[in-house]
Amino acid sequence: MKISKIFLYDEPAASQIQLERLAVFLKETFPVKVVTRDSILKYAKKDTASKIASCRIFNPRKPYEKHKPSTDEVFFEETNFEDTAKTENIIMYDGFEVQKVLTELIPNEERTSDLFHIFFTNKLTCTYDCNDYRYHGRALIGANPSIISTTGIIEAPAKPREYYLDLISNFTQGINVESIKQKYKGTYLEYNDIRLSKIIEGYLLQAIFYFETAQAFCDKKECRLFNAHWQKDLLYSQLEIGKLCEDHQHVLKKLTS
Repeated sequence: MKISKIFLYDEPAASQIQLERLAVFLKETFPVKVVTRDSILKYAKKDTASKIASCRIFNPRKPYEKHKPSTDEVFFEETNFEDTAKTENIIMYDGFEVQKVLTELIPNEERTSDLFHIFFTNKLTCTYDCNDYRYHGRALIGANPSIISTTGIIEAPAKPREYYLDLISNFTQGINVESIKQKYKGTYLEYNDIRLSKIIEGYLLQAIFYFETAQAFCDKKECRLFNAHWQKDLLYSQLEIGKLCEDHQHVLKKLTS
């Protein structure tokens, strides 16, 4: 493996990540040292908050346009660094721009190709797709460092079609959204979902496979590297199957031998 050590950075707003458990999972899967750390933004300065705020997306139909953040936007980011009670952040951020900011916070001596950094965040990281000319939420921003967005895991893969149809058909009738959520409960991930840590294992594998092989995903649903666009497929590949397909098990064996 190119990687000799993995650093995992916590997101205190999402306790369901279970960082130490994920570290054990990685140690059991790959022959590398794993180090867990607090959120790198926990002690960040105001200029970092300003840089993060400048990563916001205001027009999802246009590629990233840098802007000077307002005082309120910077203040929001500062308080978000500190407030561990916030479990979600569905403001859209350009994932690659956030990645640049986080890279700057890594000590120079740890910016080597064999040291792999993975940041967890509750920010909704997005990338612009030139095929349909709009931004899409992403659970994973690959490369080194990699970013895994807990909000992206919950919001990016779509809920069941019937869920959206019920929302649309009942919108004019004033039916409480909570009743519709209850109807489909369990068919998709929610905030504070106890299944989140297990799901994250698959995204950790995707991040590492991408860095090691330049291919993050598998086209088989029966593989933890499957790039799920629907919540039902995410739950199926990560929980019901919960393992790599035969082809990627061979790749893993080569990586770890």
